Amino acid sequence: MQNILSYQTAFTDYLKGYASPKEPANLYNPIHYILQLGGKRLRPVLTLMTAEIFGSNHTKALDAALSIEVFHNFSLVHDDIMDDAPLRRGQQTVHEKWDINTGILSGDAMLIMAYQLFENYNPQVFQSLAKLFSKTALEVCEGQQYDVDFETRDDVTIPEYLKMIEYKTAVLVGAAMKMGAIVAETSEDNQNSIYQFGRLLGIAFQLQDDYLDAFGDPKTFGKQVGGDIIENKKTYLYLKALQALDDSDKHRLEQLFSVNLEDNSDKIETVKQYFVASGSAEATKEAIKEYTNKAFEVLDTLSISEDKKQMLKIFGTNLMTRSV
Repeated sequence: MQNILSYQTAFTDYLKGYASPKEPANLYNPIHYILQLGGKRLRPVLTLMTAEIFGSNHTKALDAALSIEVFHNFSLVHDDIMDDAPLRRGQQTVHEKWDINTGILSGDAMLIMAYQLFENYNPQVFQSLAKLFSKTALEVCEGQQYDVDFETRDDVTIPEYLKMIEYKTAVLVGAAMKMGAIVAETSEDNQNSIYQFGRLLGIAFQLQDDYLDAFGDPKTFGKQVGGDIIENKKTYLYLKALQALDDSDKHRLEQLFSVNLEDNSDKIETVKQYFVASGSAEATKEAIKEYTNKAFEVLDTLSISEDKKQMLKIFGTNLMTRSV
């Protein structure tokens, strides 16, 4: 087994060879651009790591890992168009650097390219990967639609929110891990268990991202702290606070989430005070722990050595104790 940095390096080197210039340049240059913008590469690393956990060489999983990364970046290109976002990872978004039509077409090409990468596997592995990919891609679209719908709804429930983050974020983490298991041709039970591990960890990861958006360290978070508050996003923090506040404070919080201001500093601080006073901040931290622990319970069902289970547990613990 290798360490996370080794997997990141192996994947980045492979990506460089894949994202080479092609014609027509106006289709492929934006694809090359978004793929080279960096990011944590969490999902492809999980694919490589999982392949080795189930006894394969990580190099066999590079095409599956690349497929996950290409798909993830395709979804970002289209999400940025939908959100009219000017920046991605500190750089211009594709539709800003080129135009909306280019963003749509290059994104479409990336989805097809993600599928193409499965052709490098034998028919049985190809079929399993493609089946999982189709299911996951559709769920990600459903999650994105739920997210869009929630922007104009005032009656979003916590179960609905959890379903949205499961589909928009967590299923892709689960799929990344299951793809590594499929490439390793391990048992179906192992494949399904590692998917559940990734899915539960993905929910915990997104809840933690929600928490850090409000309470993270501005120097290390990498995004604007309070961004979700500025955008009036109905996160777990917000929904939990509404449940606990009295009518007067609840009305005030709802009012704060109905306005767009030039200067949001006071709004952010007031909302954070509501999150703390209502117990929502603490409840969110508890939910992160709960989903992380549920993920760790799944490890008991895997037919792998205790050392490898421990490695997965350490990875999950490190992911959930980040402060950035």
